[in-house]
Amino acid sequence: MTRKLDGGRLLVATHNQGKLEEIAALLGPLGVTVTGAAEMDLPEPEETGTTFVENARIKAHAAARATGLPALSDDSGLEVDALKGAPGVYTADWAETGFGRDFGMAMEKTYRLITETGAPEPWTARFCCTLVLAWPDGHDEVFPGHVPGRLTWPMRGDQGHGYDPIFIPDGHEVTFGEMDRWSKNEMSHRADAMRKFVTACFG
Repeated sequence: MTRKLDGGRLLVATHNQGKLEEIAALLGPLGVTVTGAAEMDLPEPEETGTTFVENARIKAHAAARATGLPALSDDSGLEVDALKGAPGVYTADWAETGFGRDFGMAMEKTYRLITETGAPEPWTARFCCTLVLAWPDGHDEVFPGHVPGRLTWPMRGDQGHGYDPIFIPDGHEVTFGEMDRWSKNEMSHRADAMRKFVTACFG
């Protein structure tokens, strides 16, 4: 049986400010205030999983054990059909430079690899998100979400974060990078997973 949360403050096991702000916006109407892992001085655990759920579990359980609080974690990424699902769980890794993350570089790599396959447009893809809510006793709940769409080139828009400037969600002609964050938050992969989380844990 799904465990319920009673609102108030929720620990979100992420050091990614963009993700934290998106989750905060989605939970705000419920009166929930989010606290990020950085605020709690929590280290970033090594993500050794090969799936979104494995990596989300690693982060959520590490934060729950360290603080004694329920912790929500997200692992998400972009799956490109022409690249057989890549970058997938390595979405953020493609942006690593050794001096931080450069998502412009990652998007250029994605475009280059797609063109090398010779795949015709539309370049179908999806953003995937898995949320895990972990408890200090080891219990957890899993909530997957996704949003289908296609990739475009060149990059368009300076809103959002990550690969948003090259992703057009189905039913739209603008990229996530061209949408204001409120519009994106209503349809994103994270929003899909968050709706399931909210229904299960606050309903």
